[in-house]
Amino acid sequence: MEALLNRPRTSIKRNLGLFIGIGLSLILLTITILGSFFVPHDPFTIDMTNRLQSSSMVHWLGTDQLGRDVLSRMLYGAKITIGLGLATILISLTIGVPLGLISGYVGGRIDQFFMRIVDGILIFPDFILAIALAGILGPSLTNIVIALILVKWITYTRVVRGLVLAEKEKDFITAAKAANSGTIKIIRMHIIPHISSDLVSMAAIDVGKVILMISALSYIGIGAQPPIPEWGAMLNDGRAYFQVHPALMVYPGLAIMFTVLCFNLLGDGINQVSRREKG
Repeated sequence: MEALLNRPRTSIKRNLGLFIGIGLSLILLTITILGSFFVPHDPFTIDMTNRLQSSSMVHWLGTDQLGRDVLSRMLYGAKITIGLGLATILISLTIGVPLGLISGYVGGRIDQFFMRIVDGILIFPDFILAIALAGILGPSLTNIVIALILVKWITYTRVVRGLVLAEKEKDFITAAKAANSGTIKIIRMHIIPHISSDLVSMAAIDVGKVILMISALSYIGIGAQPPIPEWGAMLNDGRAYFQVHPALMVYPGLAIMFTVLCFNLLGDGINQVSRREKG
C-alpha cells in the first residue's frame, strides 16, 4: 500500500525535468501566440523624446535608442523568433522524416542516392552552411528560414534512416511481414510509433538550436532587418548602446537564453522518459 501511495510522488521526481520543460514551453507558446495582441505600446512607433529611458510604470522595460517600448518589442518579437524556430523544425521534419523512412526501409539504390546527397552536405558544419546559404539568398527572415530548412532536413533524414535500420530487424517487424502486412502499413503502424519519441525529443532540442541560429544570423546582419523586432536583431541594435544602456542587450539575451533552456529541458525530459520505457 505504501509503495502505491509513493508511486505518483516518485514518478513526479523522476520526470521533474519533463514537467518543468512542458510547463515553461506552454508559457512560451502562449506568449508566442497571444503576446502580440497584448503589447502595451506600438512596437514600431518612434518617440525620440523618450529614447533610452529606464524602467518605469509607463515603459516596464524602458525604451530603446529610438524611443520604442522594449517590452512591446520583446512580446512582438517572441512571435517572430519562436514562431520561426518552430516553423523551421516542422518543415524540416516534414521533408526529412519521409525521406529517412523510405531510405532506411526500402534500402538499395534509393538509400544510396539519398545518403550520398546527405553525406556530401554534412561535410560542412550546420551554422557555416546556414551562413553561406543565407548570404547567397540575401538578408531577410524568409531567406534564413529557407537556409535553415535546407540545412536541418538532412539531419532528420540521416537520423530517421538509422532508427529505421535498427527497428526493421526486430522480431515484431518480421512478424508483421509474415502476416502479409504491406510496406506502408508496417511503417505507419509499427516503425513510426517506435521512433516517434526519439524524433520529438530531438526536435524539441533542435528548436532551441534553430532559435539560436536565427538570432545569431540576425545579430550579424543577414537575418531580420530594421525595424523588425526579432530578438537577435534587437541584440544587434543595442550593441552600440551597451555601455550607456545595457538593458537593450540584456533583455533579448535573457529571452533567448530562457527559451533555449526551456526547449532543452523539454527535449531531455522526453528522452529520459523514452529511455526508461524502452529499458
